[in-house]
Order: sequence, then C-alpha cells, then structure tokens
Amino acid sequence: MVIALLVAVGAGYFYFHRPPSVTDKDFIVIADFTNTTADKVFEDTLRQGLATKLGESTFLNIVSDQEIAQTLSLMGQPADPQLNQDLARQVCEHTGSMAVINGSIGSSEDEYVVGLNVVNCKTGQNLAQEQVTSEDKEHVLAALGKAATGIRAKLGESHALLSQFDTPLPEATTSSLGALQAYSQGLKAFNNADIETALPFFQRAINLDPNFCLAYVALGTSYYNLRETQLAEENLKKAYGLQERLSQREKFDASCQYYRFVTGDLEKAAEACKQWAHTYQRDSRPRYHLSALDRETGKFERSLLEAIEAVQVEPNRGVNYLNLFHAYLALNRLEEARVTVEQAQVKKLDSAPLHLGLSALAFLQNNAADMADQVVWGMGKPGVEDEIIDFEADSAAYAGQLVKAHAFSQRVIASSRRADETDIARHDTGLALREALFGNAAEARKAETTTLPSSADRHVEAAGAIALALAGDTQGAQRLADDLAKRFPEDTLVQSNYLPTIRASIDGFLNAPLKAIEELKVASPYELGALPGELSLMPVYTRAQSYLAVHNGTAAAAEFQKILDHRGVVVTSAIGALAHLGLGRAYALEDDNAGARAAYQDFFTLWKDADPNIPILREAKSESSKLQ
Repeated sequence: MVIALLVAVGAGYFYFHRPPSVTDKDFIVIADFTNTTADKVFEDTLRQGLATKLGESTFLNIVSDQEIAQTLSLMGQPADPQLNQDLARQVCEHTGSMAVINGSIGSSEDEYVVGLNVVNCKTGQNLAQEQVTSEDKEHVLAALGKAATGIRAKLGESHALLSQFDTPLPEATTSSLGALQAYSQGLKAFNNADIETALPFFQRAINLDPNFCLAYVALGTSYYNLRETQLAEENLKKAYGLQERLSQREKFDASCQYYRFVTGDLEKAAEACKQWAHTYQRDSRPRYHLSALDRETGKFERSLLEAIEAVQVEPNRGVNYLNLFHAYLALNRLEEARVTVEQAQVKKLDSAPLHLGLSALAFLQNNAADMADQVVWGMGKPGVEDEIIDFEADSAAYAGQLVKAHAFSQRVIASSRRADETDIARHDTGLALREALFGNAAEARKAETTTLPSSADRHVEAAGAIALALAGDTQGAQRLADDLAKRFPEDTLVQSNYLPTIRASIDGFLNAPLKAIEELKVASPYELGALPGELSLMPVYTRAQSYLAVHNGTAAAAEFQKILDHRGVVVTSAIGALAHLGLGRAYALEDDNAGARAAYQDFFTLWKDADPNIPILREAKSESSKLQ
C-alpha cells in the first residue's frame, strides 16, 4: 500500500485571539509590509520574521498560508496576491476576524524605522501601534522583534506570558538578514508544494548562517517529503542540537520531529507533542502528529480523536483533513472517510495525497470506476503519476496478477524523476516481499538487491529483511536485522515490530515456529500499526503462519481474522488476500470443512484472474480439492 505523507513546516499569517476559554474570534490578519525600499524580498522577510516572533506567544494563534490562500480563492482572488491593507481587511472580514496588523518599513540615510499598527477591520479603530528604529539594515530584525513584543503587550498579553515566551528574534531565527531572506523564499515555495524549488533556498540560508535552526528543520522536513531519509535525519538531528536557538513553540516542533523521524522513539515524540498541544492549544500541528503516532502504533480510536480535534482547532488546514481521512480509513469507517475528502474539496483544500486516499477508498469499496478516475486525474502530474502507478501495482498484486504488478512497478522505476539508490531500493523491496509471500523464493531473492546502503530507509530495510527471510536467505536477513538493531537502538517500530518479525520469519524458515511465536510477543502492543508498504500487520501474519506450523488452527484463525478485520489498515497489502487462504487452512486444521471451503472460495474469488503459475495458488487449489 502507498501511504501518502505530507509534513508541513513554518507559518504564514497571524490571527490574534484571547486565551482558549474565550469563545469569540478576536483574530488579526497580517498585511504586507509597506516600505520605501522597493524590495519585495525584504518585505516578505520582515513578514516571516514577524510571523516567527508572534508565533512564540501562547496568546496568539498562527493561521497557515493555506488558510489565507483558501480564503482568497473563495473571494475570487489569486492565492498569492499582494496582500495590501485593503485586501487584508477583506480577508479579515471573510474569516470573521477582528483586526489587521499593518506593517511598515522606512529608511532615512542609514536608519530604518519599523512600524506596526493593529486596526479593527470592522470599525477602523486603532487598537495598538508600535514604532522602533534600527541603526542599520542588519539590525532591523532585532527592531522588528522589539516592536512585536510591544504589540503583544498592548493587545493584552500578560507580563508573565511575555517573560516566559519572548525569545529575541535574532535568537529565535537568525541574526543574518540574508539567511532569513533565503529561508522566507524557501518557505514560500514549500507552502506552494514546490519542494524542489525550496531546497536550494533553505540550503543557502544554512550556508549564510550554519546555526540557523529553523532552516535545518525546514530542510529536513523537505527531504523527508522527498523520501530522502538520510538527509532528512541529518538535518533534523542538527536542528535538535541547535534547539536553544528556537522559540518555545518551535522547540516543541523540533523535539517532536527529532524523536519521531530521527531516533524513532515514538513515546518521547508523543510526550513532546502532548506538551506542545497543552502549551499552544490553538495550534493543530501537535494534534496532527499525535494522531499519526497513534495510527502508527495501532491506537486507532485515539488517533481519530486527535484528528477530529486538529480539524476543530484549524478547520482550514488541508493536512488535517488528510489525517482525519486516514484515521477513519484505519477504523473501516469508509463513508466518513469519503465525506472528509468532500469537505476538504468544498473548502478548496484538494491535494494529491487526498486523491491517493480516494484510490485506496475506491479499492476498499471495490469501485473500479472511481479507481480509474483517480488514475486519469494523476496521469501527467510529476511525482503524482508515479504514486498512482505504484498503487496500481499493489492492487494488481493483491489480485494475484504478479506479471501485471511487475510491469507497473518497472514503469515507476523507469519514470521516476528521483530514481536514486534509495528510491530504487524501495520499489525493488516491494517486489521482493510480494514474491516471497506468494512463494516465489528465487524471484524474491532476485528482486531484493541485498546491497541496501547503510543509509537505507529503516522501513525499506525491514521489508527487505523479511523478504529475504521468507525466501530462505536467512544470512542476508540476519545481516539487515543486525544493521537495523545497531543503527536504530531507540526506534520503537524497529525494536518492537520490525526486528521481532524479521527474527520470527527467520525462525519460521528454519522450522522453529514455537521460537517464532515467542519472538513475536514483544510486538503485541504495536502489531496493528498502519505502516509503509507491505509492513502493516506483518507481525500478525507471521504469528498466524507460525500457529499453522504447530497445527493450532484456532489460534491461527484468530490472527488471520485480525488482518481481515483491519482492511482499512492493510488496504492493498498482499497479506490482506492471503489471510483468506490462511483462514481456510486454519479451519481445515480444526476439521471445520465447511468454514474451510468458504474461506478457500473467498481466496479463489479474489484471485479469479490471478497468474496460474504462482506457487501459493497451486498449493491452495491442491489443498482445497482434498476437503470433504
């Protein structure tokens, strides 16, 4: 199964509100800075600096660029116009907000004057204003920070909060104006989903200021979205080491991402996100992460609650709907998942990941027409087309059409714009695991390179190790397991899901099923997690196979039924189809021939158009013919 991932960075415009206990919407929209320098990049940089400074406050609420773009679209305006004072006032009114912050920057000889003015967008009343002078351009950021602090105080933020959440702007961002300019340009491209364009800007920001923590976060997040996991981890690790240079909000963000994506310690990641959510109650990002973390560890009801709350906190943030969609999908609540996508589309928050989600939904509902619509939608879209074709490969494999699946996978590899070593390994490993599960040991060993670089994605390496173990290359599987254990000693999924499954798969091939069952006990708390590729519920499938090997049909049937009960998690994974066959074998062990025949028939129905020479299909037909 293809799992679409979108991780967001940074912030856009700002709305002011009172503490969460107050129910009225006292929001403020930041307008473009007016200036006498005729430098739009400089102006955008100041807005980003103001965004970062105000974002530290627990008294203020950040609204993403996506929400502003959505509002402008509903107003019939371009998504990225010059947000002058008049247009900002209109956005303010359309969003039910209270006021606009108008910023200005003027210069006289070497001095620069920064001004901020808060105006009620309904009455025109001035609510607060601040003006600070900078001795030169390089000190403008410090002046802007002082002005922002003054505005926060005049809008009613307490001295206690200001004392706790008031990092000087050059410390919270960078003292280099050039670095902040590059970062701002990169963030603008990132928020327009143009990650390739954003990368060099973030890198330039780091080159200008090697201690620019926010730029490392943005660069790491960008690489993660591009599946460049080693580069993502390197940059997020650097950001974590520099987090003292962040505001409190961004410290929480850096910690959450560091533990989630670098060390893989999901418990520590969840704790950081919980503190973030408690401190910044109007920020949906920690709830987004908590929902994803719960989904990865199989806590689906809790994941749904966090996803719902994230949408309630920020109802115009597109990724929140994607997260909610996957939460419903994991619980097999398919119609609610569809309604979630429709709500996002009505709000003009459509995205490629949502369309990939619709492909999964159509597959689960056996709706070939809807699946075809998503294929048509995705063709010709760079990056998206590859993901759609990859999903077609998974769907074909689920139906036992390995020749067709292989052809789709080869198309993805050939057409990928980023067909680097890691990306090729991901597709090869997917092929290998499918072949191994279907009994094609030789083909599995051929597809799995067994030469994955030491920087390989942990999920890819785990899938490769399982494929090798199932195909009989126990030494290759053990080598990859040892590498995973060494490189990811704190990783929750590696230590408590992947490694037990790899070891149990090795034990199973070596005819030690009782040992395999024992190995898998540690995986129990995490075994239902929704994971990349074919890895979802693999501990369950491996345990079920082990119970078959010790002729415990009742226990095996219970494990296979877990897989069938979690179709929204497994989706196109091959074990979703093979669980029907496993259930038939389990019933046969218990002399329940009627149940066995029904389960075998369910499998044959799924594989009615399967390639006839697949080993596991030939075995199934032989077994079925012997049932009385």
